Amino acid sequence: MAADALAIIPGAVLRNLADKLYEKRKNAALEIEGIIKQLSTAGEHDKIAAVIGLLTSDFAMSPQANHRKQGGLIGLAAVTVGLTSEAAQHLELIVPPVLNAFLDQDSRVRYYACEALYNIAKVVRGDFIIYFNKIFDALCKLSADSDANVQSAAHLLDRLVKDIVTESDQFSIEEFIPLLRERMNVLNPYVRQFLVGWITVLDSVPDIDMLGFLPDFLDGLFNMLSDNSHEIRQQADAALSEFLQEIKNSPNVDYGRMAEILVRRAGSDDEFTRLTSITWINEFVKLGGEQLVPYYADILGAILPCISDEEEKIRVVARETNEELRAMKSDQTEGFDIGAILIIAERELNSEHEATRIEALHWFSTLLLRNRTEFLGYLEGIFEPLLNALSDPSDAVVLLVLEVHARIAEEPHHFHHLVSYLIHTFHNNHVLLERRGALIVRRLCVLLGAEKVYREFSTILEKEGDLDFASTMVQALNLILLTSAELAELRSLLKKSLVDSRGKDLFLSLYPSWCHSPMATISLCLLAQAYNHASSVIQSLGEEDINVKFLVQLDKLIRLLETPVFAYLRLQLLEPGKHTWLLKTLYGLLMLLPQQSAAFKILRTRLKTVPFSENLKRTSSANPYSQILQVTEDGNRNQDTPNYSAINFLFRLQQFESMQQQHRDHLKNQLQSRKSASATVLTQVRMSCYYIQGQSWRHVANISAFDY
Repeated sequence: MAADALAIIPGAVLRNLADKLYEKRKNAALEIEGIIKQLSTAGEHDKIAAVIGLLTSDFAMSPQANHRKQGGLIGLAAVTVGLTSEAAQHLELIVPPVLNAFLDQDSRVRYYACEALYNIAKVVRGDFIIYFNKIFDALCKLSADSDANVQSAAHLLDRLVKDIVTESDQFSIEEFIPLLRERMNVLNPYVRQFLVGWITVLDSVPDIDMLGFLPDFLDGLFNMLSDNSHEIRQQADAALSEFLQEIKNSPNVDYGRMAEILVRRAGSDDEFTRLTSITWINEFVKLGGEQLVPYYADILGAILPCISDEEEKIRVVARETNEELRAMKSDQTEGFDIGAILIIAERELNSEHEATRIEALHWFSTLLLRNRTEFLGYLEGIFEPLLNALSDPSDAVVLLVLEVHARIAEEPHHFHHLVSYLIHTFHNNHVLLERRGALIVRRLCVLLGAEKVYREFSTILEKEGDLDFASTMVQALNLILLTSAELAELRSLLKKSLVDSRGKDLFLSLYPSWCHSPMATISLCLLAQAYNHASSVIQSLGEEDINVKFLVQLDKLIRLLETPVFAYLRLQLLEPGKHTWLLKTLYGLLMLLPQQSAAFKILRTRLKTVPFSENLKRTSSANPYSQILQVTEDGNRNQDTPNYSAINFLFRLQQFESMQQQHRDHLKNQLQSRKSASATVLTQVRMSCYYIQGQSWRHVANISAFDY
């Protein structure tokens, strides 16, 4: 076949085709073009194939000088031009050696390969499509060529190929997409521009459905949004904007696959990528409907962190999307996975950002309201994290946590569990009790009812084994009871303890646990206007009970007596003859206070204002306390309320004394344990001195005696 070709083409033409000078090679190519035209007209295609074979083997793929290769490429292009309309049947021989030349190490060879393929493409047009994937692959590499001239030639060829593809009805998008997908994560900026250009061009062709294949290359486009080149970012953004607009106008969109990509990209370190992702998610939530139900959890996982984003635009879109998502009503029959959403909400409870934690709690409330049965099925796994959230540094978060707990606690067993766990948490975290105890208890009282909450606390604390903690907890609850506006109704009910069955029942419910603290017990009696019993409690106090803690609590009570909460009590002092037990109680408290304390002066000043009547002023008028004692001997005049006997106060006093005896014994045991520990340490010191110094036991004994 080579011999046939040599007979067809003159030797001088072949020599000029391999010449170093471009003009000679060009003229040789023109002569070859003329020869091919004659052969084509004569229908001698075998001879044409022989010429192509010669140009391929001896020139285009020659291992000799590069100008010989260049001549071969020009010759192949000339053959195609000479064949004109009949070139298609020889393309399988012409195109492969040209494509192979794109890989040549010499940039001039690559340049002439671009030129040759350009000329070939101009002739064959649509017939060229069968080689599109290979040509696309070659152009993708040439777009990033190190030689500027090669890049320029590749761009010209690229534009021509795009024109051919857009006008062809033989282009297969299905075969092209895998090729595109493989290259979408390339980092080279030139390749990225090349790819975005092709995506934009193909999307503009009405007969090519690029939107249907968007999930295959969407991630790559989002990846380009963080490119260092501003131009590439703009091109990628423009392409994404166009696709988003198409999605809005299209009735059939695969939201699911794209949602997964958007969720990943929403966590990008690049601000612009996050904003674009959240914007897309926002539109998907509005448009996707039931298609997105199985992806709610993933979408929520992307939205919640963005609610606390540093960029305001992202925060605004994320909040809007979150509201849209929460407003949608779905059930498990549509693939709604409440468990997955609860996992996301629980995870975001640990977010360092307050706004995200708040929105996570809103989700708990929403799910509890709409899907209560399903929610409670997952309660075991989320109850403890919700309780731990009560230690959150944000008051807003704590209040929302309490709202969630209040909704959970509508069932009695959940309510008991909540209060028990709160007490357990306060026991292990005294700082939380000090800083947040009042806030938590007050809010629970508002949400669940003060009487219900206090009764439950009292029932549990009555059986508390740690007496020190029980005393501390009761003191805290008592202070909240005496000071909080939210508990005004509870205080009003307690004031009726001696005349109303509900008040009496509440008093009897609180009393056993309040016995853990003498001052809390006295305060409860003052609220209930059980002044006779308050005086008895004071009289029962022993030396061990009146310690620093007791005096601190007493100081607080005296100051509270001057607040509006105890205004009724102060007004009762206007009738000392009717409320003599009240006077005795107050004087009893006065006698317990150190005379130099501020509380002593406050209470003494208050008692000096009491208007004693003439029948109280007896010979020992200088001692008003003795006057009270004398008057109280008359049982008919000393009843604070008409139904005082409705409560068995003798039994209550025994109950109080029994509890206080437990506290005294507990204190003694603590002191003995400390002494035992000190003795053990001292013994160890003695033994160490003996063995280390090698002294006699007598010497050690002398040292010990000296130490004592």
